[in-house]
Amino acid sequence: MRCLDQNGNMIGVMDTREALKLAIQAGLDLVEISPNADPPVCRIMDFGKYKYQESQKEKEARRHQQAMVVKEAKFHATIADHDFQTKVNHIREFLAKGYRVKIILTFRGRENAHKEVGFDVVNRVIRECQDLCSIEMVPRMMGHSINAMLVGKRKDHGKQQQQQKQADKQGPASPPHVPEQETRPAEGNAATGNA
Repeated sequence: MRCLDQNGNMIGVMDTREALKLAIQAGLDLVEISPNADPPVCRIMDFGKYKYQESQKEKEARRHQQAMVVKEAKFHATIADHDFQTKVNHIREFLAKGYRVKIILTFRGRENAHKEVGFDVVNRVIRECQDLCSIEMVPRMMGHSINAMLVGKRKDHGKQQQQQKQADKQGPASPPHVPEQETRPAEGNAATGNA
């Protein structure tokens, strides 16, 4: 097997027992890195410390991940205009923040006979919000409801905040400097005495 020391330097190709003796002398572990290589590669290292560092890297990666938040907006086919506008305004707020929005239109009773009315309402919602979103799932029937999914076009708020801070530090913009024009007396002017 090919053996590496704790610093990653190549020790050479040796027997497994010899590599294990070296690891024990150093007070470390012999860890097989790539068993499928020819010959297999092992490294002398502190395996407990290695596992701890890997878990810390995973925690750090998870901390920087953001879970995608899905908001829901529920409608009915016979929604009033004011209620419709209120719900659309909420959807627009969610989309501006970069959230996903699931639109659910549920049919009640005899409304099932007029599914085209429901599709009209859902398509109207999409038209009202199309400047802030893209359609992830087109409206489709699922049981007694119509479902659609919209995804907000996320803007980079961090860059906007940095630009605003820089602008605040510089203070108000000053008008560009315009040099004053020289005033020359006209030729033949009585003030100069030349006529």
